[in-house]
Amino acid sequence: MIEVSHLTKRYGNLTAVDDISFTVEAGQVLGFLGPNGAGKSTTMKMIAGFLSPTGGSIRVAGHDVEHSPLAAKRVMGYLPEGAPSYGEMTVAAFLEFIADIRGLEGDVRTRRRNDVVERLSLQGVLQQSIETLSKGFRRRVGLAQAIIHDPQVLILDEPTDGLDPNQKHEVRTLINQISKDKIIVVSTHILEEVDAVCNRAMIIADGRVLADDTPAKLKATAPSGRLDDVFRMLTLPAVKEAARA
Repeated sequence: MIEVSHLTKRYGNLTAVDDISFTVEAGQVLGFLGPNGAGKSTTMKMIAGFLSPTGGSIRVAGHDVEHSPLAAKRVMGYLPEGAPSYGEMTVAAFLEFIADIRGLEGDVRTRRRNDVVERLSLQGVLQQSIETLSKGFRRRVGLAQAIIHDPQVLILDEPTDGLDPNQKHEVRTLINQISKDKIIVVSTHILEEVDAVCNRAMIIADGRVLADDTPAKLKATAPSGRLDDVFRMLTLPAVKEAARA
């Protein structure tokens, strides 16, 4: 379980995340929806332990992210926005490097490496340096490093941003395949992605949670039955309020 309690992040006078609380359980794929600057990536970074909160607490699989960061990170896989990596490394070397960091050894190491290479169709680019890859393949490499240790919890920040339709379909299929016994949090601004992979959606704007329910129930709140209309109905007032502030 992920347990987020009264989470807040401030940068001087700017409140990026404003006292949010929620839990996520195994088998749930939670989609974070929100306009640019809503606080999605900031929340993801705090859950993953890359940013310290100003207030509140986060527990992942029973581990406090602030007080037991290594234990929490061992059970998590994290794909940051833009899938940053070491561009001069080949794909094969990068995956071996991540396997070292994750403490994978022997048959388990070989099996997990081969599994992610096959799942993400990386066989043809293993000896290429990452900086020479297309954006789509760099995103696949980022996903591979996030799942190579078969984590209980996956934090994916904009996992399909910039991918072509076929690549998006492949990534969404992968998320669906591995979601049955994992906790997955996906940040996205692509509404169709929520329908494709998420069984729960949380809409945030101006650092606050505006809605939290299944995609079907959220769509039922709009006369049109469309998620994009629900999104606009909830976020546009918040965006205008934030601009005035």
